[in-house]
Amino acid sequence: MKRRFHKYFPWLFVMGDLLVLLVGLTMVVGLFRYFIGYPEVTIKLYGYFIFFWMVISIGRKDFKISRTSEIGFTLKQIPESLVWLVGLMSIFWIPSQEHPLGVFFLVGVAITLVIFLSVYRVSVHLALKHYRALGKNYRNAVILGRTGSSIKLARVFGQRRDFGINFLGFYDNEATNQINSRGEVSKFFEEIDQLDLDLIYLSEGLESQTMKQVMDYADERYLKVKVIPHGNLQLEKNLSFSKYGEFFVINVNEIPLDSFLNRVLKRSFDIVFSLFVTVFILSWMIPLVGILIKMESRGPIFFIQDRNGVNNEVFRCLKFRSMTPNDYADTKQAIKNDPRVTKIGAFLRKTSLDEMPQFLNVLFGDMSIVGPRPHTIPMNRNFQLQVEKYNSRHKIKPGITGLAQVRGYRGEIENLRQIRSRVRLDSFYIQNWSIWMDLSICFRTIGELALNRDNAY
Repeated sequence: MKRRFHKYFPWLFVMGDLLVLLVGLTMVVGLFRYFIGYPEVTIKLYGYFIFFWMVISIGRKDFKISRTSEIGFTLKQIPESLVWLVGLMSIFWIPSQEHPLGVFFLVGVAITLVIFLSVYRVSVHLALKHYRALGKNYRNAVILGRTGSSIKLARVFGQRRDFGINFLGFYDNEATNQINSRGEVSKFFEEIDQLDLDLIYLSEGLESQTMKQVMDYADERYLKVKVIPHGNLQLEKNLSFSKYGEFFVINVNEIPLDSFLNRVLKRSFDIVFSLFVTVFILSWMIPLVGILIKMESRGPIFFIQDRNGVNNEVFRCLKFRSMTPNDYADTKQAIKNDPRVTKIGAFLRKTSLDEMPQFLNVLFGDMSIVGPRPHTIPMNRNFQLQVEKYNSRHKIKPGITGLAQVRGYRGEIENLRQIRSRVRLDSFYIQNWSIWMDLSICFRTIGELALNRDNAY
């Protein structure tokens, strides 16, 4: 069971978390009611606790128990989550309480939950390690290059079955007759599509060109690449480490948004920004623009199109309809003086107001305010064949605006040079993301819309 477990385990973990929360909360409520007659037991009280704990637990991804994390990491997560819970309850629930012991009640709940959740989560942690040791919930891995360090790592995989790493063997040009050998490195590229790989480990003896070739392949197929470090390793990326017992490997293709805190920061910005636009702009813009669209031509107000999002997953992208209904919307880009574009549509496209409904896509979680612009599925398939590392732009959610757009690459794609430039800028954004870059792009987008409309049609 390789994939299915990953899909259902988070929900089972969260439901177990909630059950433990309810048991602990009920016990503390019973004790406080028995001794001091507080608090008043209401659905509102339980609702606050359940809602906030689900938001915290899911948002912090407490259910994500790393293959190599130890019990100490699991225990460390509990007080951090409970601090968030007590803080939110203090803001939203305590002000409604007149009893002076409200804060002490929350502290009592927190202390009780530390004990209850510790027992539960440590049990789950141990059970998960045992489950992986039985050969379940595994990840397939190979090592390129047989050296002392890579042999030692392979030995760790064999000894620590609880890591859930299914080691398939070595690819090495020299030691092709050794145990666990699958052949030369060139054979790896012949067999790679049949291996159902998840992890690729590169030893220090590989040539830089081979490393680059492997990393390019992995970026295209969303595989994780890890380099077994040595003293002379020189790479240009910011590196992070994974720990396997006492053994360290380098994560080569980590990006800033792999960090939980960075994802929370970006998502919080997306929600606040898009919620503001939805409430104060889209609430009146959709009816007004909808009437103008309907007055000029028959058809729906919105143009809904399948596009590729994060990890190439398809989502339904929203736009105001700017063309008369036609059979070529997915395959033929809009060109200058395109006869399909309506009069109101021309205005919407010129001002980019046709993109405004995508703030709803941001609220739904399909898009971000800033990110690589999503393309239609046929365009995506075509560009994958023509542009190197094109798929790497799908590592993160697509955006309403992006670095490529504020650098002048907006509108119709007329040649391969333009899409290659867009991909390079998207890649730079993904590798160097910061919240300040997002804010800068948002401000520059406003200037771009006001001063540069030549490519919008």
